Amino acid sequence: MPGTNLTREEAQRRAQLLTVDSYEIDLDLSGAQEGGTYRSETLVRFEAAEAGAESFIDLVAPAVREVVLNGTALDAAEVFADSRIALPGLLAGRNELKVVADCAYTNTGEGLHRFVDPVDEQAYLYTQFEVPDARRVFASFEQPDLKATFRFTVKAPEGWTVISNSPTPERPADNVWRFEPTPRISTYITALIAGPYHSVHSTYEKDGRSIPLGIYCRPSLAEFLDADAVFEVTRQGFEWFEEKFAYDYPFAKYDQLFVPEFNAGAMENAGAVTIRDQYVFRSKVTDAAYESRAETILHELAHMWFGDLVTMEWWNDLWLNESFATYTSIACQADAPGSKWPQSWTTFANSMKTWAYRQDQLPSTHPIMAEIRDLDDVLVNFDGITYAKGASVLKQLVAYVGKDEFFTGVQAYFKAHAFGNTRLSDLLGALEKTSGRDLKTWSKAWLETAGINVLRPEIAVAEDGTITSFAVKQEAPALPAGAKSEPTLRPHRIAIGLYELQGGKLVRTDRIELDVDGELTPVEALVGRKRPAVVLLNDDDLSYAKVRLDEESLRVVTAHLGDFTESLPRALCWASAWDMTRDGELATRDYLSLVLSGVTKESDIGVVQSLQRQTKLALDLYAAPDWRATGLATWTEAALEQLRAAEPGSDHQLSWARTFAATARTDEQLDLLQALLDGTETIDGLAVDTDLRWTLLGRLAATGRADEKAIAAELERDKTSAGEQHAASARAARPTAEAKAETWASVVESDKLPNAVQEAVIGGFVQPDQRELLAPYSEKYFSVIKGIWESRSHEIAQQIAVGLYPVLLVSQATLDATDAWLAAAEPNAALRRLVTESRAGVERALKAQAADAASA
Repeated sequence: MPGTNLTREEAQRRAQLLTVDSYEIDLDLSGAQEGGTYRSETLVRFEAAEAGAESFIDLVAPAVREVVLNGTALDAAEVFADSRIALPGLLAGRNELKVVADCAYTNTGEGLHRFVDPVDEQAYLYTQFEVPDARRVFASFEQPDLKATFRFTVKAPEGWTVISNSPTPERPADNVWRFEPTPRISTYITALIAGPYHSVHSTYEKDGRSIPLGIYCRPSLAEFLDADAVFEVTRQGFEWFEEKFAYDYPFAKYDQLFVPEFNAGAMENAGAVTIRDQYVFRSKVTDAAYESRAETILHELAHMWFGDLVTMEWWNDLWLNESFATYTSIACQADAPGSKWPQSWTTFANSMKTWAYRQDQLPSTHPIMAEIRDLDDVLVNFDGITYAKGASVLKQLVAYVGKDEFFTGVQAYFKAHAFGNTRLSDLLGALEKTSGRDLKTWSKAWLETAGINVLRPEIAVAEDGTITSFAVKQEAPALPAGAKSEPTLRPHRIAIGLYELQGGKLVRTDRIELDVDGELTPVEALVGRKRPAVVLLNDDDLSYAKVRLDEESLRVVTAHLGDFTESLPRALCWASAWDMTRDGELATRDYLSLVLSGVTKESDIGVVQSLQRQTKLALDLYAAPDWRATGLATWTEAALEQLRAAEPGSDHQLSWARTFAATARTDEQLDLLQALLDGTETIDGLAVDTDLRWTLLGRLAATGRADEKAIAAELERDKTSAGEQHAASARAARPTAEAKAETWASVVESDKLPNAVQEAVIGGFVQPDQRELLAPYSEKYFSVIKGIWESRSHEIAQQIAVGLYPVLLVSQATLDATDAWLAAAEPNAALRRLVTESRAGVERALKAQAADAASA
């Protein structure tokens, strides 16, 4: 029998043979409070193009009780193996298949996840099916192009609420929830959420239509649920998307469910979006967190059209699904009337594109339109290329064809393919019609090749300051060893911003937009003009490219980076400086000096927090080891100075408090953390609330200042699931050999930790100040990781493969050990990719450390 890994060829053959009409799914969750397994009964009706043919249906279950095909009982022991039920050569033109199985609850965030809240000791369930996990709950033809209608019937414990894709029925007297059939949708966007959830309800009203809106969370989080703010963003999204897409919201209601231990940010189940419940903020957070939550809300809402209404045929177009949702969510935040985040493109440039640039320089870089051969390929492809580079290139495409033409093409696309499946060519064809642009060459250059271009200005200036020649030079750097592509020069639509110093501020005085193509693009419009203080290529961030400043612009920006009057050019220059640091073109100590000189003038809190994270990362990984302590001391002292100087109660104060807590190291600094925790010292305006208390305690634990007794006492104050995760992380962070051994055993030698707890434990285990304690685990990692990959679920195994790789042990020995393992272990493609990516991080850090040492 084939294994659990569906290939694209198998999916294509099955789609040619079968047309699926409907599913009727009956689940008995009445014993969910105790866990274990539950009864799953599936009745699926489908047609076969060839009578007498054979096929298979997908199911992951501990036991199959009954398989009946067209009235004939099949021997379950003979037809069920791995994740498939074979359908022998008995298919008719029209078929009815019944499958009864015992399916298992999970604690991994895959399939039907079961969580018990320590506050009320009640169980809470939710499904997560992307990519191939509907088969963990019911028998299904698990591929996106075999759409069908779904009718769920669910028996639940008394007092529970059950939510699905269709509107929730009135509470039944017999505790059996019977849902109406859905429209035709893919298996991976069906959903069930069940438990004694708290809910708030409203509506979206437009043109006589009334769409029910619901927000759900656990009762223990209800006091923190700011439902009005969530509804406000949701309504803005409905208004903006319906106008831009010229297609009414396609489902009967829209629920958003904040669920526990969720692996991703959110999931676009049709009409029943699940969102990680860390977005219900129980402590003070900065505005950047609210902006991030709003983007997530809008991203999933956009998927109701692009992904749910019109769905990719196969997973090689996953990038388009995610990129479209990301691009339109950011555009909505930037443009929607009443939006609180009109600067969202600054955030995009500062965070999403930084992620994309990092991913695109790894050995695993791949074309945006990746070759997805099987499910293993797609499971590791939720990456910075699929999301961030794809969205960046989509933004470039909008600039290339024109925004109005882009949305006119999208409108035609939705009308033509509603409730169907498409390929990339369907969207590009619609855009070609509305824009008049030939997108085949553009698509080949941007979507079918990997790697980043570098754009540099080449400027010649006369003695009187007049520009005598100006050109944009495009480079295609060599790709990392192992990358499956060749360096490519591409067509770019960019803006060139000209900036002057006026009253100590950098003000844009002119902007030129043009197409850049080939190695050298002359810009005649700038010849004969006075050279400005700063020339910024790719101003407004229209294209996807690494940008370098000419020598004079770099000099001015270094002295005045915080003085741009607008946030986006600042973010672009910050991103360029960070990229140069990662590439070893700017020493870590010089990056630190640049941040310290400019961050105090940075008003955008999202940019400030990124600079804080990047500086810490640079000091931990890219600083020369013999200078690292000096750099960390300088950074920590600066963080404390900014904490004390920040406006009381401000976002900047909170972000500097967290930054200081992350690196406090001297006895005096650690005494301050303890005093803030105890309340014996205060800082005006700084609320030491639940989550900040855990931040302080976590650092005290990692430095040996807080023991198990202190951790247990804090957990007693916060007897919640979040508190349990924080406590697990703090225990793992303790700087003793015993604590590290206990942590390693809990993750590697046992498989009992739930996904969220395991993630917290791994985060606590890996402490940059504890390299000597972690050194023995490098060899252990390579001895166990293949076995873990083969024995754990994908999500759990990926957490371990990435989280426990010895990334802090930056040395040639780590590279050699990795290479020896790759050669001997012969891991499958997915595990090989994850380990190779981690190896690339160590290799980059070695080069950056050498550059930092040389600069001394």
